[in-house]
Amino acid sequence: MITIINTKIPDFKVQAYHQDKFITVSQNDLKGKWSIFFFYPADFTFVCPTELGDMADKYDALKELGVEVYSVSTDTHFTHKAWHDASDTIKKIKFPMLADPTGTLSRAFGVHIEEEGLAYRGTFLINPEGQIKLAEVNDNGIGRNADELFRKVQAAQYVASHDGEVCPAKWSPGEKTLKPGLNLVGKI
Repeated sequence: MITIINTKIPDFKVQAYHQDKFITVSQNDLKGKWSIFFFYPADFTFVCPTELGDMADKYDALKELGVEVYSVSTDTHFTHKAWHDASDTIKKIKFPMLADPTGTLSRAFGVHIEEEGLAYRGTFLINPEGQIKLAEVNDNGIGRNADELFRKVQAAQYVASHDGEVCPAKWSPGEKTLKPGLNLVGKI
C-alpha cells in the first residue's frame, strides 16, 4: 500500500447540501485553511448518524481552531437533504455534506468499496497548503470519536507551527512536547 500522508488533495468539484441550500464545493474552497474530510458509508444507516451527530457537537470547537468539516458519502446531495429533514440528529449538522455518487472522491482518498459503491469510514485532515496530514480508515462497523479527532487536529496544528517539536501519545495543549535528537535516544 502507498501512503497518502503529505500528498496533495486531488482536484475535485462536487455538489453538497449545506444550511438548507445546494452548493458546489471544490478543492479551491479548502485553500488556506485546515479541513477535515469525514467519509461514511451511507445516509439513513445506523453507525453513521451517531458519528455525524458527534461531529456536529464538536463542530463549533473545530471552527474555533479554524477547521472546516466536510462529511462525504456516495449518496446524492438530494439524499443528504432528505436525511437532514428526517432525522433530529442530522438536523444538528452545520457543516457541508458532500455528495460523491460517482465515487470519485472516495476513490481518490482510497476509501471506496467497489463492490458496494460505498465508502469506508475514512477521516482525513488537510492543512492549509492542501496536504493530507492525518489519514485514518475504519471498517464500517467501527465508529469514530470526535474528541480524539479534535485532539489530533490540535497536535497537527501545534507541530505545524512549532518547527522541530513533536507531540507524544495522548498529548494535549499545554503539555510537554518532544524535540527529537540524539540526546533522547533510549531515554523515553
